Amino acid sequence: MSFEDKTIRCADCGSDFMFSASEQQFFAEKGFTNEPRRCPTCRRTRRQRQSNRTDVQRDWQA
Repeated sequence: MSFEDKTIRCADCGSDFMFSASEQQFFAEKGFTNEPRRCPTCRRTRRQRQSNRTDVQRDWQA
């Protein structure tokens, strides 16, 4: 299967970002069927928020 660079609009901030052919190949190799919905910056921000939320839940349960 051949992959080509693709421009996608971020679902969070609305900016366009590149989904490169190599990233598409990586996704295919891992069995991911959906394209990313968020740009790298928004993905990083979302992961940090989720990580902080998990830390708060751990503190609360202790």
